[in-house]
Amino acid sequence: MTEQAQQEEEMTEWMRRIGYRRVVRRGPLVTVSGCGPIGDDGKIVEGDTYVKARRCLAVVERALETVGASLADVVSTRIYLHDTDAWELAGRAHGEAFADIRPATTMFGASLLDPAFEVEIEAVAWVGE
Repeated sequence: MTEQAQQEEEMTEWMRRIGYRRVVRRGPLVTVSGCGPIGDDGKIVEGDTYVKARRCLAVVERALETVGASLADVVSTRIYLHDTDAWELAGRAHGEAFADIRPATTMFGASLLDPAFEVEIEAVAWVGE
């Protein structure tokens, strides 16, 4: 199965309706759309912002793997927080995932489409060299 065929198969109704993919690779450049804390059952995971940020990062990691990339290839991340007071919880999860990688990152306060997400994370990776 080609990369595109696999992505089409895994596409959610939300992705079809809005017209986007979870991850796109063009040559060495990989971009991962904002990933919310959605479990394999399609529901928002239970827990605090730390737990939800860890889930977001797991979704990012899985997306990267589908196009032959990994967290080690990430050069930039953006962390969107519904409540900016929770920045340390999201930051701790990010710091654990990227302890030895240290991508450029920015945190934003954002009005997320579903406030129960609490956090959403997107990434940019470079595969090559």
